[in-house]
Amino acid sequence: MKLLHSGKVRDVYEDRGDIVLVASDRISVYDVILPTPIPDKGKILTQLSLWWFEQLADVVPNHVISATDVPAEFEGRAVRCRRLEMVQVECIARGYLTGSGLKEYRVSGAVSGVELPPGLVDGSQLPEPIFTPTTKAPLGQHDEFITFDDVVAKEGAETAAELRGITLEIYRRGAELARGRGVIIADTKIELGRDAEGTLVLGDEVLTSDSSRFWPADRWEPGRPQFSFDKQFVRDWAVSSGWDKKEPAPEVPEEIVETTRARYIEAYERITGRNW
Repeated sequence: MKLLHSGKVRDVYEDRGDIVLVASDRISVYDVILPTPIPDKGKILTQLSLWWFEQLADVVPNHVISATDVPAEFEGRAVRCRRLEMVQVECIARGYLTGSGLKEYRVSGAVSGVELPPGLVDGSQLPEPIFTPTTKAPLGQHDEFITFDDVVAKEGAETAAELRGITLEIYRRGAELARGRGVIIADTKIELGRDAEGTLVLGDEVLTSDSSRFWPADRWEPGRPQFSFDKQFVRDWAVSSGWDKKEPAPEVPEEIVETTRARYIEAYERITGRNW
């Protein structure tokens, strides 16, 4: 296989005209790759994504060709995929206010140009899910919020409407299913691209602990940071360590690694109903 690209988490290879996407155990926070891997993380992300691709097949086509026709050394963490021309917009849906969305709201009362009611706090459920796109910055740089009108200017009105509609429907479908299993999906980011026929296709990963915020429903309490089954736990550790969010990042302590792995596994097991 020919290595085409190495990202924050995934390595992209070309093989027999297809793309083979390999999820590593790397973890990144604040757009910086940490030096300490999380064991099995790549496999957990891959298997959870494959489960979600099946659940969402009637919402949008996905890029999966095969999860088994991959090199043996990557078994469990690789997917053979169709080639896509990726849309250069980060498609994000939010059903709850936290993280960068909360920071933006506190400044402007809106997120990506979507006006929100006054008085919302960390963890507040929004009146309805909203589409909050951002730029897609190069590795090491930060994404910036853009408005729906910016997406129209960049991609055209028809594509912008498709991106928003698909993103919100994936979020709604996923959030409803997960809520029935005791997990709140606060927000999520998806990747969409066009195939050879020009159809928008879901790629990369979907509704995982790397691309979403997962909260246990029975511990949700607006007005404070939430207990999470995602990499927010690592973000919180990174901030508390005094790190300045610039390279080089510090080594992650063993107890943080073990807890992060356990939380990723719990998210997988709660959502899919399968044992890891």
